[in-house]
Amino acid sequence: MVELLGLRDEVLRTIESGFTGVDIHVRGNEVTLAGPVGDVALVSRLVDELVEMAAGGTPLTAEVVTRSVAMLTAVSSARPADVLSFNILTSRGRTIRAKTSGQKDYVDAIDRHTVTFGIGPAGTGKTYLAMAKAVQALQDRTVHRIVLTRPAVEAGERLGFLPGNLSDKIDPYLRPLYDALHDMVDAESIPRLMEAGTIEVAPLAYMRGRTLNDAFIILDEAQNTSVEQMKMFLTRLGFGSKVVVTGDITQVDLPSSQTSGLRVVEQILQGVDDVSFCRLTSSDVVRHRLVSEIIDAYARWDRS
Repeated sequence: MVELLGLRDEVLRTIESGFTGVDIHVRGNEVTLAGPVGDVALVSRLVDELVEMAAGGTPLTAEVVTRSVAMLTAVSSARPADVLSFNILTSRGRTIRAKTSGQKDYVDAIDRHTVTFGIGPAGTGKTYLAMAKAVQALQDRTVHRIVLTRPAVEAGERLGFLPGNLSDKIDPYLRPLYDALHDMVDAESIPRLMEAGTIEVAPLAYMRGRTLNDAFIILDEAQNTSVEQMKMFLTRLGFGSKVVVTGDITQVDLPSSQTSGLRVVEQILQGVDDVSFCRLTSSDVVRHRLVSEIIDAYARWDRS
């Protein structure tokens, strides 16, 4: 019951704020609900899910309650306890979990398929979850190395104006991959792993002519690949490897004369076995609440 109510009744207050028409009374280990039948049934399901999560060791917070309510009121049949209690990776004293049903479907697709495309807006965890699965595969020794790559395409800036040598100029494009990696692997271990070739972070252009065996390969920002580059990357796949391609087709930085390889790859690979396409939406955003609203606002503007 202490877990269910939350620190200073945080969980209980979050439930009450979301269902103002339902009276919730707690006495000892008993919770009594009163109000409109539909709302009471929903709160009852919510409490059952929260009890199951607490029993399984999932910390209950206001965010967990909010995401549970979103799942219970959505068309999806996903159960909050199944999604929010699903551990992807435990590293550096914390556990990485899916936070939405869309993220859970994405992670499951990575497990089941050799090539997975994660397509969706910023903040949906496309790259972060792919990185978690890559580190998990390396820990489980199902792969021998991780290869992280992304195209060095300018988003309004020019490489030539950046200071330093070629490596220094390219590094800012790869920084988001390094950031995710530092969240999951001890900082002291990363230089050693990179020196040994166990982890490789490189621009997409460096992939040409290679065959990558026993590797977990992530292509990030794939909306900035051309059709030819996408084909080149996918054909690097070797034996015992797994590929995850992530991108947001609403944020293409290619010249208007070039077609994004990510925009057409689903048409090209339609019907190919062992290839999965997962589409994440604004409801899967795990950043600030405003990020979802901004994404939806831009989508409405694009349609108008």
